[in-house]
Amino acid sequence: MAKKAKKAKAPSIITIPPQGMTITIPNKFYLVAGASEGMTPLNAFDNALVDAGIGNTNLVKMSSILPPGCINIKPVKLPLGALVPVAYASKVSSQSDEIISAAVAVAIPRDKKKNGLIMEYSAAGHKEEVEKIVRHMAEEGFRQRGYELREILSISAQHNVKKIGAAYAAVVLWW
Repeated sequence: MAKKAKKAKAPSIITIPPQGMTITIPNKFYLVAGASEGMTPLNAFDNALVDAGIGNTNLVKMSSILPPGCINIKPVKLPLGALVPVAYASKVSSQSDEIISAAVAVAIPRDKKKNGLIMEYSAAGHKEEVEKIVRHMAEEGFRQRGYELREILSISAQHNVKKIGAAYAAVVLWW
């Protein structure tokens, strides 16, 4: 028997009177990671974004809360120039032969009415160690909130620096 695909609930839309400001709350998320070299630190960072598949968008760095009810989806082709909310970790280095890594973890609560938590971490070192640390950070965040954990998802990138390198990992929120 085939499993039914999870269907995301419609994004929440909130209007704040009297200004009439409208806020939408994303209902989907996915994880991406990339790494690259560049001729400058900014070029290395930008190339890592391209490697991760989000280099042609305008990233809006956010703090680390996953809206309640968000579902994990496969990466989507984002519109060029779109404003894209992301929580991310990055590491840029010009230390030749240094291994650098970046990782993110998403803690998802058992109670679907509660928010999830995103943690980010980067350092010199191998991705397995960086990812292990960021997963522990997510567990600790849930302990502090008194939330029961359903699962943790994580992703990481590693790069061996030649001249100027970057490693990048992110949680992308979308609608």
